[in-house]
Amino acid sequence: MNQEQAKIMKHAKGFIAALDQSGGSTPKALAGYGIEKDRYGSEEEMFDLVHAMRTRIIKSPSFDREGILGAILFEQTMDRQIDGLHTADYLWDKKGILPFLKVDKGLAEEAEGVQLMKPNPGLEALLKRAGDRHVFGTKMRSVIKRADPVGIEKIVAQQFEIGRIILAAGLMPILEPEVDINSPDKIESEKLLKALILKELDSLTGDGQIMLKLSIPTEDDFYADLIAHPRVMRVVALSGGYSQAEACERLEKNQGLIASFSRALLEDLRDQQSDSEFDQVLKEAVDKIYKASIT
Repeated sequence: MNQEQAKIMKHAKGFIAALDQSGGSTPKALAGYGIEKDRYGSEEEMFDLVHAMRTRIIKSPSFDREGILGAILFEQTMDRQIDGLHTADYLWDKKGILPFLKVDKGLAEEAEGVQLMKPNPGLEALLKRAGDRHVFGTKMRSVIKRADPVGIEKIVAQQFEIGRIILAAGLMPILEPEVDINSPDKIESEKLLKALILKELDSLTGDGQIMLKLSIPTEDDFYADLIAHPRVMRVVALSGGYSQAEACERLEKNQGLIASFSRALLEDLRDQQSDSEFDQVLKEAVDKIYKASIT
């Protein structure tokens, strides 16, 4: 693991931009950006358009190290280039932003109130490729729908099991056991989740650390003990479907919790905007999310 990057991730101010929409969510992401399905006729054309969108975001002067610590990439984005550099190299060499990679293969069907991650037999090869591409860390998502103790225990066990594999590969794992913000028993799920995470953290061997990506908690500062835990490098928050304004308002109430937003970062960006309009809208979003992340 790059120790210079680890020091930045642990101590610097800023937030993580999530630019990791994958195959299933790409049409929705493009539609939100103002590109409807009639603009592309194949999956290849769709991915070309989404890479152009991400390239425009990353190259924008508003997307810089002053506000943004890291960016999470989709596998195809990692393998593509920006101005002759692989995306991770462009982020670090040109912007000073740490590159992360989404490594899960999507969600399994709901059972026991949760959606585990699908099997990922190619994970070790993907981690090797990520290391070769100079990626700093990874992210993987599962979802909690109900406060089912059995299901949540399975979620946490799976996240930490794979997290250990990622650590062994020399990368920083971001574990993302998301609690659905629309869950009727969200606060009960958060209590079960935190207790199980703390138990797993205490069982980690060696001196490695992990990161956590969690839904903004119902109770302010509920994850303070996770943020302070010596085994945790950083706790970041997903927007989870909240608007940018609401996500920032909720985030501001949680000291030490920083953003890792996707939709809440990109919600007002459009393909049809001029470059100056695009850069200004992105700057306003970055400034708002940065401010919410440092309170």
